[in-house]
Amino acid sequence: MRHQSPNIGESRLERGKRALAEIDGEAGHKVIAALADIAPDFANYVFEFSFGDIYSRPGLDLRAREIATIAALTAMGTAIPQLKVHIEAGLNVGLTKDEIVETIIQMAVYAGFPAALNGSFAAKEVFADRFPSKTGKRRDEPSALPWPAAGDLALMVVPVDGKTP
Repeated sequence: MRHQSPNIGESRLERGKRALAEIDGEAGHKVIAALADIAPDFANYVFEFSFGDIYSRPGLDLRAREIATIAALTAMGTAIPQLKVHIEAGLNVGLTKDEIVETIIQMAVYAGFPAALNGSFAAKEVFADRFPSKTGKRRDEPSALPWPAAGDLALMVVPVDGKTP
C-alpha cells in the first residue's frame, strides 16, 4: 500500500478515519469503538493526531511507518495490545512476517531481551490468528529471508562428526 496524500478540503478527522481504515482495518476500529463509551474525545484525538496528522504526512511510506511503530512499541515493552494491532497493520500494508520478526529481534540490542521476547510472543499470537495453517504461513507469502522460516522445517539435523545420522 502506498501513502496517500490528503484530499483537499478533507478535515483531520476525515483524513484520520480514512488512514486508520487503510492501515489498521478492523483492529483499529475496535480500539476506537472501545473508547466511545469512556473517552470519545480521546478517540477523536487518535483519529486526528495519530492518523490524520502523523500517519498522513509525506516522507515515509506506510511500510516504513509501521516498521518504526512496531520497533517503538516493542522497545516500550508496556504496550503489547497496541503492538499486536500494529503487527496486524504491518501485515496490512505489506510487511512480511520475516520483516516484522527481524524488526522485533533488532530491538533486543536497544531495549533488551525481555522486550524483544515479549514482542516475539505478540507476533506469534498475531500470526497464529491471521495465518491459521500448520506452519502459520500463508501459502502465497514468500519468505523475505534467504533461509527457510523455522516453521517450514520439521527437523534439521546437523551431524557433528560429518556422518549422516
